[in-house]
Amino acid sequence: MNATSASSADPVTGGDAPPDTAIVLVNLGTPDAPTAAAVRRYLAEFLHDHRVVSLTRWLWCPLLHFVILPLRGPKVAHKYASVWMPHDAEGPGGSPLAVYTRRLAMGVQREMPGVRVVDAMRYGNPKFATLLERLRGEGIRRVLAVPLYPQYSTSTTASVADVLDRATGMETRMVADYHLDAGWVGAVATSIGDYRALHGDGGHLLFSFHGLPQRLVDNGDPYAAQCRASAAAIAGALGLAPDRWSMSYQSRFGRERWLEPSTSDTLAALAARGIRTVDVAAPGFAVDCLETLEEVAMMLAEEFAAHTAGGSLRYIPCLNDRPDHARALAAVARGQLDGWQ
Repeated sequence: MNATSASSADPVTGGDAPPDTAIVLVNLGTPDAPTAAAVRRYLAEFLHDHRVVSLTRWLWCPLLHFVILPLRGPKVAHKYASVWMPHDAEGPGGSPLAVYTRRLAMGVQREMPGVRVVDAMRYGNPKFATLLERLRGEGIRRVLAVPLYPQYSTSTTASVADVLDRATGMETRMVADYHLDAGWVGAVATSIGDYRALHGDGGHLLFSFHGLPQRLVDNGDPYAAQCRASAAAIAGALGLAPDRWSMSYQSRFGRERWLEPSTSDTLAALAARGIRTVDVAAPGFAVDCLETLEEVAMMLAEEFAAHTAGGSLRYIPCLNDRPDHARALAAVARGQLDGWQ
């Protein structure tokens, strides 16, 4: 497998690549339903991955199954219920991460009619490993995996590579990251500009990225450096002065030290400076999910309002299934296919 920087759509043949080629957009995963049982199943799979939690199994598994899952299952299910999307004219509802990932794959398919474009989840359904087996059985001989993580991390992107490395009977390749891809940077900047054109300029712009244990970065993980580079590139595309934006990390889990500053602490510091309106974008997330819609747009917005006695945190949606997002990912994928002999 080569790694290179830079509901599923129906297959269509003809175009700029052989019809035995598939592009798989891979996202992290989500429960099948906003219920405690479904959340426990999903979290059990997610938290069993050594890439996610590296503790010795004899210590971690009892803690996970007898303490963490029973306690967190109902609480997390309630959070998912608060953002669960209903069925609408565009298709079936469900978890925002699943809905938008499916729609994004359909958008990329429209941009690339010569290949098959499908979506999958590393954890949960549609399961990436199972999908690869099905694609092989259907005659697919080349698979390009595009993890929907703009910035590379050993805790996320590398886990997709682990599954891809086990695939047999197919040639495989993976896009490792696209954190400075011009099309993607431009799409994020345009989405922020579109939001501010519609709602007004909120003043300070905060880029909130998913957190990561500091230990991983100390051991060579490039994630933090790529997050900084992405934020600077997007701010540059927007023409923002250095004092008009900042970046932080959210979604801390566990007791060990994580990347800093945290989004919560950053918002408190902005409030202490007298800033009463903050726009928050999350360019580490390809599509909206629990961490953006519940954690940022709801929980952190309430925290900021309390810090400022009524101030406003305005959450700017992820790229989701915007056409410019689909075009950017299609261009990244096309660049890999064009050089694949």
